[in-house]
Amino acid sequence: MSTIRLHQTFRLRFEAFLLLSALALAPLGVAQSTPQQNPPAQQPGQQPAQQPDQTTPDAGGPGGENGPIALPKKKDKTEEPPPPAPAQPKFKNPEGAGDYSLRVEIPEVTVDVGVLLEKTGQFVPGLKPNNFKVYEDGVEQKVTGFKRVEAPITALMLCEFSSSFNYYNYYFLRDMQNAAWAFAQQLRPQDYVALMTFDMRTQIWLDFTQDKRQLLNAIQSLVIPGFSEKNLFDALYEAEDRLSRIEGRKYIILIASGRDTFSKITLDKIYQKVKSTPDITIFAISTGGNLRAQTEGGPGFGQQMRDIDYLQADNEMKTFAKYTGGMWFSPRFEGEMPEIFSSINAAIRSKYELVYHPSNRKQDGSYRKLRVELVDDEGKPLKMQDEKKKQLKYDIIARDGYRAKQEVE
Repeated sequence: MSTIRLHQTFRLRFEAFLLLSALALAPLGVAQSTPQQNPPAQQPGQQPAQQPDQTTPDAGGPGGENGPIALPKKKDKTEEPPPPAPAQPKFKNPEGAGDYSLRVEIPEVTVDVGVLLEKTGQFVPGLKPNNFKVYEDGVEQKVTGFKRVEAPITALMLCEFSSSFNYYNYYFLRDMQNAAWAFAQQLRPQDYVALMTFDMRTQIWLDFTQDKRQLLNAIQSLVIPGFSEKNLFDALYEAEDRLSRIEGRKYIILIASGRDTFSKITLDKIYQKVKSTPDITIFAISTGGNLRAQTEGGPGFGQQMRDIDYLQADNEMKTFAKYTGGMWFSPRFEGEMPEIFSSINAAIRSKYELVYHPSNRKQDGSYRKLRVELVDDEGKPLKMQDEKKKQLKYDIIARDGYRAKQEVE
């Protein structure tokens, strides 16, 4: 091969090498040297180019090519539901037996207790539930309810209004009117009071009212009595029967000599009525104390019989009050009336209410004896002292008992 042809062949191969090298490097140079340009305007009818999704994907995996990768969320731990309650056993009645329901009634007894100082008649405040012990027929009961009560009163004044055909009658009428007047002065605007008198029969002079002036006018109208008979038992039985139709706690202010001359009701029956009628407390005031003090123990068989009659009358009035948790007074002087009715007012308005479920739950209609005692924190009888460390005596005012309900067959 000649030198010229060899030289041409070498030149052609060299040019081919340069051309291949230029073609290999051309895309890299264009990409590096071409400046950024705005995207071309969208032509009508041309769909826009889809942009990569840059939002955070939901749990479960990555979204776009350049977007963040979301880690799958952990499921919240939920508490497993508690196992179902076991099915209650079903009782299958014997064949031929019907369906029956059983209801048990637990009796409840409420006892109003007044604690008054013996000397002044003042109510003793500040006592606690553990200071009281209640006994029913000698068995101690568990007190489940306790509160101090002070509320308006509903009272019936039952006054003896009879004549005796002698000058002695004046003393009894005057004592009755003075006592009734003193009680009226103790009333408050929220109290309800009625006036009922008796001789051979009863008469309602004033129905229940809150107007004190009407009561005072009715008392002043008691001037000339009609009959000389004193049917105390009949009148008290009727008063108990009328008040039993009124709900709540009621009071009878019995102002009388205590003698009964012509009643159809016997003493045993009126005692039974007083004991068995619930929610009625009797406060008894015996009249004629000044006259009796002047004539008591005088000569003559007739005077001795009158003394015996009045002693029996005092015992009856005292028993009426005792059975119902009330108080009995036998004043001799007119000046004693305000203090007496101040004590009655304190006993009526301020008292402790005790509630218990009797251990004897028989509903047999029997009469249950009650006894209330005051004890200290150690269970010993409660002792009270004044500021000078002098021991004070007190009275516990409570019902003597109650009659259980009669079960209806």
